[in-house]
Amino acid sequence: MTDRAPVTYRDAGVDIDAGDALVERIKPHVRRTLRREVQGGLGGFGALVEVPLDRYRKPVLVSGTDGVGTKLRVAIDSGRPDTVGIDLVAMCANDVVVQGAEPLFFLDYYASGKLDVGTAERVIAGIAEGCVQAGCALVGGETAEMPGMYHDGDYDLAGFCVGIVEKDSILDGAATRPGDVVIGLASSGAHSNGFSLIRRIVERRGSDYGELVDGVALIDRLMAPTRIYVKPVLQLLRQVPVHGIAHITGGGLIDNLPRVIPDGLEVELRRAAWPRDPLFDWLQRHGNVDDAEMLRVFNCGIGMTVQVAPADAERALMALRACGEAAMAIGVVQAGGRGVVIT
Repeated sequence: MTDRAPVTYRDAGVDIDAGDALVERIKPHVRRTLRREVQGGLGGFGALVEVPLDRYRKPVLVSGTDGVGTKLRVAIDSGRPDTVGIDLVAMCANDVVVQGAEPLFFLDYYASGKLDVGTAERVIAGIAEGCVQAGCALVGGETAEMPGMYHDGDYDLAGFCVGIVEKDSILDGAATRPGDVVIGLASSGAHSNGFSLIRRIVERRGSDYGELVDGVALIDRLMAPTRIYVKPVLQLLRQVPVHGIAHITGGGLIDNLPRVIPDGLEVELRRAAWPRDPLFDWLQRHGNVDDAEMLRVFNCGIGMTVQVAPADAERALMALRACGEAAMAIGVVQAGGRGVVIT
C-alpha cells in the first residue's frame, strides 16, 4: 500500500483530450484538400489513396520530405504560425513536381512540448492551404506531445509528399542540350532557406522584426510563404517540352541547377535578367555577406528554374505568365564544366 496520489498521463505533461480536440478542429481544413483518389477520412491507422490507373500506363510514385528549418524559430518568436504550414507543403511539393510528377497526397508531423490546440490548428490550417495550392490531399499526420523534449511554446514540423508521374515523362535534366534557355520563376523572398544566417544578421544588427525594409516590415518579408509552383509547372508541362526543372532551395542557384544539368554542360546566368527582393540587399548589406555566399545560401530572387529549347522559350514564358508567374529568361546552357556562372 502507498499513500501517494495516482499519477496520470496529463500530470506527466501529455493531454490526450487536447489531441482529440485538435483532430476535430482540423477536420474542416482537411476536407478542403480532398481528391477523388482518397479513400476514407481522418482517424485510420494509415491513409488510403487509390493509384489513378485510368490516367497512367506505367505510373511511378515520387516522394519527398522536408521541414522549414529555423524559419520556424522566427514564426514562434513572432507569434505568426499561420503560414509556416504553406512553407512546409511548398518545400516538399516543389521537390516532387520538378520530377514532372503531380503531387497526390501529403502527411505532416507536428511535435511540441505542450500541445497548444489553437496554435496547432493555425499551423495545420496553413498546411491545408498549401495542399490546396499544390492540388494534393492532406490525408493524415501525427501530433506528438513530448514534454521535456521541447521548450514551452516551441513546436517542430516535418512534411511528407507523394506524387505520381508517367514513367516515360520523368524529368531528370538528361534531355538538356547546349543552347537551351533557362527560365527563372520569381521567388516570394527567402522562402524557407538561410534563416540561421538571417537570424544571425538580425541579432548582430540589434534590429527588431518591425524594422522597415523598403517600406515593408522585416517580419512581413521574412514570413512571406514559400511560393508553390506546382500548378503552373504542371500546366507548362502540358503545353511545352521541358528538358529540366530545378527547385532553388538550400545551396541556391549555384548548387541546385547543376543537379539537372548533364556532365559536360554548364549554365551561364545574367544577373541583370531578374529583379531581386529588397530583403536580399538588406541582408547582404547589414551582414557584409559576399556575393558568392549570397548565391549559395539564398535563392536571390529565383525560386525555380526551367530549361527548354530556344524555339520553345517564348511559348514557355507565355504559359507561365498566364498562370500568374513572374517568369523571365535568365540564362543559357552551354558546353563547359564550370557548373553555374553568373555574369
